[in-house]
Amino acid sequence: MQDHPQAIILFDGVCNLCNASVNYIIEHDPADQFRFASLQSEAGAALAVEQGIDTQALSSMVLIESGRAYLRSTATLRVYRRLRGPIRLLWPFILVPRPFRDAVYNFIAKRRYRWFGKREACRLPTEADRARFL
Repeated sequence: MQDHPQAIILFDGVCNLCNASVNYIIEHDPADQFRFASLQSEAGAALAVEQGIDTQALSSMVLIESGRAYLRSTATLRVYRRLRGPIRLLWPFILVPRPFRDAVYNFIAKRRYRWFGKREACRLPTEADRARFL
């Protein structure tokens, strides 16, 4: 894969919660720091393989930053700290030991389809956002 100066977020393209999160990130990222790829896309799957991540067993957002992959709560908090607005105030939760943070993340991830629903197909970016998707 080519090098990307921006951080890349891999997400579940059929998950409504994940798609809402992508929309939120786009809206609160005026510096254009992030690029996106669904885990179901060719680009997303290739990046996951490149990072040694099994997309079949994954129920996590992935942040690829400076060539390193971050998963679950760590990925989420690292994204939040780079956004505009009060969501940045969640960054200090990085001090909570990862097993506890990930337990909360996994609890939500396991129920995300039931609570927020699932799409039949992956999210398609709007024309304005198309350049932000791989």
